[in-house]
Amino acid sequence: MAIEDGSGIPFDAWRLVGGLEVALDVDVLFGAYPDRDGPPGAPEQVLRLLGEHRIRAAAVAGLRAALFDVRSGNDEVIAQASPEVAPSDAADLRSPEVLAAGAVDPRTPGVVPVGAVDLRDPLGAARELERLAAEGVRAVRLFPDEQGVEAGFPSVRHVARRAARLGLVVLTGGDVRRFWQPFAGLGASVVFLDTHFYHLGDFLVAAADEPGFHTSTRLLNSPDALELAAAELGADRLLYGSRAPHYEPLVPLLRLATSGLKPEEIAAVAGGNAERLLRRPQS
Repeated sequence: MAIEDGSGIPFDAWRLVGGLEVALDVDVLFGAYPDRDGPPGAPEQVLRLLGEHRIRAAAVAGLRAALFDVRSGNDEVIAQASPEVAPSDAADLRSPEVLAAGAVDPRTPGVVPVGAVDLRDPLGAARELERLAAEGVRAVRLFPDEQGVEAGFPSVRHVARRAARLGLVVLTGGDVRRFWQPFAGLGASVVFLDTHFYHLGDFLVAAADEPGFHTSTRLLNSPDALELAAAELGADRLLYGSRAPHYEPLVPLLRLATSGLKPEEIAAVAGGNAERLLRRPQS
């Protein structure tokens, strides 16, 4: 991506990204929103987009499960699951310029399936969590905004408790200033996907008492947000998330690459932390 910076000099984002690759993106969706303009989100298109942005694997949930039919939507995502591949075994992902030239095909990014439940049906959601855990799924994603559910609804706390009991990692949307509350005191592993840098302070004080609380870096794009979070909690609480294909993957990638984090911290945020949470069975 090259754009003018106002001085007439092209701004080359990929030059700043350098050799950074993402081992596991924690926030990817298959499917489309029926009430929004946007890409269709077909799996092959999403995986192509990830490959072009040097993303080796992704934790993927399905909008069909979130918006239409939970079970069939989850089964579609589970069917896309990839065998686990050690990072050292993965082929190099090349720059978008090389891919566009047709010189090499990227290795198809791996898929870590993430289940979804309907928070408007807490009893059915609990049953689906049991089924997902039996299928070997290690994470569930909550869509409170899309389903019109608020953090104080009993259904959210019910699902949070059941997910924690099953050892499932929870990936949740929603305003972190409210949605931390249903997970407090459960010992749950939770990744807040919508933490905005305006609300980072609230996340930091909530997460200080909850070692299982993590955040996606997607909206932490202020000049010092990543650095502040790493200094207060440790970089092991930060996970790269793109929300591909409904958000531009390059933005959080560029912010991470140009951050003041140490190289080993950048590698952890770019997939190491997600691997720890999602690739290994939870205790």
